[in-house]
Amino acid sequence: QVQLVESGGGLVQAGGSLRLSCAASGRTFSNYAMAWFRQAPGMVRTFVAAINWNDGSTAYEDSVEGRFTISRDNAKNTVYLEMNSLKPEDTAVYYCATRPVGGTEYDFWGQGTQVTVSS
Repeated sequence: QVQLVESGGGLVQAGGSLRLSCAASGRTFSNYAMAWFRQAPGMVRTFVAAINWNDGSTAYEDSVEGRFTISRDNAKNTVYLEMNSLKPEDTAVYYCATRPVGGTEYDFWGQGTQVTVSS
């Protein structure tokens, strides 16, 4: 059974940094993409960033480009989201998810971790 466990959320002041982790288990992820999504109160869940596990190629949502960095550690089966220059509008629950490379549906999700940015 695939499991994704997020950690690293918390409360930070605007301009600060946080690093989220997503520990993945339950299958070989070499042909899968991993992504971070976020959901603010009363809003729909939206895409933040993604990385292909095999070649490390990445993609970002425009508002986080240049501030957030997604990376992976193959040995630890862990994906990270380094978040810098945080803004109050980054406040949300952040979720890790996985899908097959070339697919469109994310089939497994983590439980989420809260990120709160105070002004």
